Amino acid sequence: MNKFMEVLENILLPIAEKLNNNRYLAALRDGFMVALPLIIFGSIFVVIANFPFLDKMISEDAYAAYQNALGPASAATLSIMGLFVIMGIGYKLTQHYGLEAIYGAVVGVASFLILNPQELGEVTGVIPTAILGAQGMFLGIFTAFISAELYRFFVKKNWTIKMPPGVPDSVSRSFSALIPITLTLTIFLIIRILFSFTPFETVQNFIYTIIQEPLTALGSSLPATIVVVLLIQLFWFFGLHGQIIMNSVLDPIWYALNDQNFSAFQAGTELPNVITKQFMDTFLVGMGGTGMTLGVVILIFLIGKSRQTKELGKLGGPAGIFNVNEPIIFGLPIIMNPLVLIPWLLAPVVVTIITYLTMSAGIVPKPAGIIVPWTTPIGISGFLATGNDWRGAALQIFNLLVVMVIWWPFLKVLDKNYYETEKKG
Repeated sequence: MNKFMEVLENILLPIAEKLNNNRYLAALRDGFMVALPLIIFGSIFVVIANFPFLDKMISEDAYAAYQNALGPASAATLSIMGLFVIMGIGYKLTQHYGLEAIYGAVVGVASFLILNPQELGEVTGVIPTAILGAQGMFLGIFTAFISAELYRFFVKKNWTIKMPPGVPDSVSRSFSALIPITLTLTIFLIIRILFSFTPFETVQNFIYTIIQEPLTALGSSLPATIVVVLLIQLFWFFGLHGQIIMNSVLDPIWYALNDQNFSAFQAGTELPNVITKQFMDTFLVGMGGTGMTLGVVILIFLIGKSRQTKELGKLGGPAGIFNVNEPIIFGLPIIMNPLVLIPWLLAPVVVTIITYLTMSAGIVPKPAGIIVPWTTPIGISGFLATGNDWRGAALQIFNLLVVMVIWWPFLKVLDKNYYETEKKG
């Protein structure tokens, strides 16, 4: 095992070092770090607001009032986290160039808002919050990069307004940024206008269409499901919310299969499908969130030495129990981190295959079509999803151990890297 870890270090660490020195990837990483405190805050209240089976313990009105009271916590943070990431990327990239970083942040946000629809149905003058969150992340990241580069270009060309001596410094800086910001935003406005003449209408619609349409041909077989799982993981690695992208396309198929199983379960006949909505939600996502990162949290407590991973485990652990893993995804980080790409892709695929084969062979019951709340902890969710069968819970625990085995050497290398950096610092 030590020799294997040495090979991993020799291969992955040089790649990681080169990527970390890339100004765009560094800005991306640091931009997510800017948003991390808000993401953790929102994650905590998502768990509290959606505590499993609370809706069964109190009245419908009381539960609605409870969620309405806590809802703004996540709506103001997690639901619009893309906005904070854009700010962070624009700020950090502009700071890298030695320019006024705050203008890089604001021009990134303004450029992104210009590109997106500003109406909801027939109501104009509103911005749908969905595009400010995970759904708009991909467009937001590239908008932040491009807007910061355009702003830098115009500043370096010295296309700025020079104020006379004696003018307050804050006023002088504001006027010096006026022309570069105006030119940058004008370019994005032109892009928006050009897209309005296309069938897509907006850049956001264009991106989602070219990503989602090829996915509609995927079915519910094991090979197709493996492809779906890999795409979810890959999208997340590059900063896109893979679950939202894939679910929006495949949820109708998965729910239909789920209903077939539920009807058969009620009738006492053989369940027809292995792949259903609950297969995906309970035996993949329902193990700490996308990528089954509860296993990563447990490993952090077992083998973590660096301050960064230890503190992350403390922050991400409670949320991870209830399948909220944004703290781990953005804090480890998983996004654009080559040291974790292999286990991030491999573990869900292996678990998908194990789960599919054990259910197909009748070793573990197929999902019964019962909709289990997504925040239900591991073990309980597996038991309920398989029609109150202990084998569903046992399979989840076994899969969790598989995830930990796959992640162990890679997390060890990552933690060692952080630990060595902390010692030098």
